[in-house]
Amino acid sequence: MNNRLIVEGRFLVNMAGAFIRQDDQRPIRGQLDWERIYRVADYHKITNLVYLAMLGNGKKIPQKWQDAFAERYWQGLQYGDVCKEAVQEILALLDMRNISCAILESCDFRNLYQIPESASNIPLRLLMDEESYTLAKGYLIDLGYETDRFYTGFGERMKRVSGIRVEIYRKPPFQTHAYEKQMQFLMRRVFVKEPYHTVRTLSLEDRFIYFMAKSAYRYAQDELVIRELMDLYLYHRTWQEQINQDHIRKVLSDFHVEQLAEKLLHLAYMWFGSMEELKLEEGQRYEPEEYDVLEGRILSRGILNHEVYELDQQAVMLREMIEKSENKERRQERFERWKQKNAERRQEFGRKLRWIFPEYRYMCTIYPILEKLPPLLPICWLLRLIRFLFIKR
Repeated sequence: MNNRLIVEGRFLVNMAGAFIRQDDQRPIRGQLDWERIYRVADYHKITNLVYLAMLGNGKKIPQKWQDAFAERYWQGLQYGDVCKEAVQEILALLDMRNISCAILESCDFRNLYQIPESASNIPLRLLMDEESYTLAKGYLIDLGYETDRFYTGFGERMKRVSGIRVEIYRKPPFQTHAYEKQMQFLMRRVFVKEPYHTVRTLSLEDRFIYFMAKSAYRYAQDELVIRELMDLYLYHRTWQEQINQDHIRKVLSDFHVEQLAEKLLHLAYMWFGSMEELKLEEGQRYEPEEYDVLEGRILSRGILNHEVYELDQQAVMLREMIEKSENKERRQERFERWKQKNAERRQEFGRKLRWIFPEYRYMCTIYPILEKLPPLLPICWLLRLIRFLFIKR
């Protein structure tokens, strides 16, 4: 099964790469399991692009799966029509309500594609503080959005009937201390996005740093997909001349992923462009085996390559940090549950104790003599218990 994932993944990478480069598509030969091809393409979020890439090979593909690919393409086309208006509506509302937020990603990414409908349906991703988060969620509900996924400890994804999705975060969606710290530094450099007053965005360089760090993090979680590397390639190819590579590498070193992120960018160029476009100097390339491991892990969804085969030490360290953070959160959750149960036990014990030993005023209503002789309270408690025992019998 693992090898099939690799073969099918490479088939899709070759098809997508030829489409991005505007090369002639190779004829489809042999018998392919188009149901599996469709599901793998859907997982990697390139179904709509594959549809455009395979238009010349329609006779080789069963009609059922041609229709399935076409449906995804039309969904992407419709998404593009409503996405821009929906984003403007949301940002205008947040700005009007003086809710401060920073844009991490939006459907503006579609403009990097020569054919915008071949892009993925990227949700609007916003980062804000706790108070703004609560208010923004309420306003989104008023606009007809409903939560369809929670990101525990970070935020949630909301969706409208039209298919538009918005992800709102109260903290950056990364678990390691290094990532959290460096994302805070990036957020300090955001600037106001015209024509708004409280909506901010990242600079070209900081957005690229975010994409690179996110790609490395997703790779370490075995969740990185073909589409994300394609987006990374297109962004870098478009803005390469305006990005200070030395600065990018220095900031990524604070994330502790500069080499891993660099390798992923190189792999993206191997898949969708050419290494000559990168303009690398001597010594900036890595060994071919390292790229093979990256490719195998991405296409097999982390199944093929176990840690013993991972050649990138930063990837190993990042996985360990993520696992350590997840274990810490699980311990914290267990501790919180223990505290809650312990509090419930104490509350129940207190209730029983108050029933066995009621307060003085209540006992005076049962035994009026206590008003004159308060020291008799323990004896009255004992008499009350004996009476209840005999009643129960």
